Amino acid sequence: MSVIKPSLAKGTRDFSPVEMVKRNFIYDTIKTVFRKYGYAEIQTPSMENLSTLTGKYGDEGDKLIFKILNSGDYLSKIDEQLLATRNSQLATSKLSEKALRYDLTVPFARYVVMHQNDITLPFKRFQVQPVWRADKPQKGRYREFYQCDVDVVGSKSLLNEAEFILIYDEALSKLGLKDFNIKINNRKILSGIAEIIGKPDLIIDMTVAIDKLDKIGLDGVSKELLERGFTENDLEKLRPVILLEGTNEEKLASLKTVLAESETGLKGIEEIEQVFEYVENLINYILPLTARLELDITLARGLNYYTGCIFEVKTNEVAMGSIGGGGRYDDLTGMFGLKDLTGVGVSFGADRIYDVLEELNLFPASAEVGTKVLISNFDEEAERFALPILQQFRTSGIAAELYPTSAKLKKQMSYADAKKIPYVVLIGGDEIASGELTLKDMQSGEQKKLTALAIMDLLKQK
Repeated sequence: MSVIKPSLAKGTRDFSPVEMVKRNFIYDTIKTVFRKYGYAEIQTPSMENLSTLTGKYGDEGDKLIFKILNSGDYLSKIDEQLLATRNSQLATSKLSEKALRYDLTVPFARYVVMHQNDITLPFKRFQVQPVWRADKPQKGRYREFYQCDVDVVGSKSLLNEAEFILIYDEALSKLGLKDFNIKINNRKILSGIAEIIGKPDLIIDMTVAIDKLDKIGLDGVSKELLERGFTENDLEKLRPVILLEGTNEEKLASLKTVLAESETGLKGIEEIEQVFEYVENLINYILPLTARLELDITLARGLNYYTGCIFEVKTNEVAMGSIGGGGRYDDLTGMFGLKDLTGVGVSFGADRIYDVLEELNLFPASAEVGTKVLISNFDEEAERFALPILQQFRTSGIAAELYPTSAKLKKQMSYADAKKIPYVVLIGGDEIASGELTLKDMQSGEQKKLTALAIMDLLKQK
């Protein structure tokens, strides 16, 4: 039997115990904020019917869906002439009926439709699960990654959008970020821009191109727009809007002039102003936002299902893509037969946030600690003495281990060091006789004699 060299699929990662403690610190922090704003957790399957996912993300998004081959002898069911064409796109529907989920929003829409008789509207949910995209792996971009989504359906109120800004601000601040932008735009404004240059039918082409401004620059965007059917005259009208500068108020004032003839565009401006007013009222009696809230007309969010306000969050402390984004979708559930149910939601990019916190050394020491105390094991007598103490620690909520076999002190100390266990309880003959145990602080090296109860009291305070 040949030996297979172990390897990982590109764009995926293993997570060590230390990494999982840090990841759970991120999830727990974000979930705590979600719950504060009235959201409850659900989960959906890793795989969905392919028909559920396709057609929801645009042509570029559909290409990135990981499809799952049908079980059994799937090739025998395909027409030989179809196979002879070697056209994988045509054959896909015969080869694959299921796929790994591309995001959490479309499965959520499917969930709402299937459970519409069991939920109360407005329905506020959050979801923390992995998603998969057949993208080219690079720094900050993985093929398997976790999303932390929070959505509400059945409410048209723009208060929801304003609260998402506060959720982003509070959660990221609690994680230690100090310099980040929450960017906001409105797809109605983009539709209005497409209208005034006489290309309303090319709105999707325009937004896909504009959304790449950070990556390919104005020249790259211009080139792509020309390739997508826009003229040089169109670009002359677009460039001043794309390069709009000033405060949020100044940008809105300029847009009102530019979009004066577009009812759709003016509606988008009105919605942005309402969100800003809600945010102002919500933070009126507390500290101002940590984030810079910025109206960014180039923000387009490439997904086709957005219809209103859209968001993106970027940190300025690390070179990284967006660490969050989302927006309003007016009829996503309509694709599944439930019409006119508006929704809005945002997502936290947990994997990118992890990389940012790691690079900035923002994880607290508590996020690196698993076991808090190790009890030594020198012989059978010490082990028997230690067992009830071990359970006392655990019962009182202290994560504790007993070294599993008798061993020399050096070996046990090395184990504690490798696992970053901050305290070690040493139990030898003297400790058994006196009932006072030796507690060693692994960071300072300090040792003191204490009873088991005193050690428990001390560790609970640490």
